Amino acid sequence: MVAVDRLELVVVRHGLTAWNKERRYQGHRDIPLLMPEALADIARLRDHLAEEAFDAVHCSDLIRCRQTLAAVREGLATPEARLDARLRELDFGDYEGRTYATLKDDPGYRAWVDSTGIQAPPNGESADALWARLEAWLDEVLAQALTSGHRRVLAVSHGGAIRELRRRLEGADFWDGVVGQARGRRFIFTHGEEGWRCSCSSAVPVPASASR
Repeated sequence: MVAVDRLELVVVRHGLTAWNKERRYQGHRDIPLLMPEALADIARLRDHLAEEAFDAVHCSDLIRCRQTLAAVREGLATPEARLDARLRELDFGDYEGRTYATLKDDPGYRAWVDSTGIQAPPNGESADALWARLEAWLDEVLAQALTSGHRRVLAVSHGGAIRELRRRLEGADFWDGVVGQARGRRFIFTHGEEGWRCSCSSAVPVPASASR
């Protein structure tokens, strides 16, 4: 077993899609990036990560994440990506493809929003169900860090998934954990007698005001 006591996990959201622009719930729908509009944000992310070496790369199997990763990896030496459906967005069920404007007067929709993830959308999944699959994935990433000596891992996922990671690992409020397109979080995990714990996190890319 390789002696590793610290892991940087960089989890970023995919780039802009037409449904993002139209403010539609995407969920598990396989919506591609909106080109060329998505490229500026992805280029900024690529520049931020250009000097970093990753020991492993994980990616949601949905096309918007695969396209984002392909663009981010241009010119970078990174391992082959592992596609993983557990990194998918929350399943919004019957709300996928719809907008707030068309749903706002629906009592069931209002109840779902007010539940802050406790309730599941009709034919969708709750925040607890989302966390169950994210936690299973995270446990594997941390276990692999110990066995393979990984010190920095990249994952490309979705806004709702990152929000749930922030809620569980940072204690962020349900609605405060949202990140923009081609943005994310760097979670620092440390390993001790009680196992792995998230010791801190920060924005990716670093906001311009914080990098001066």
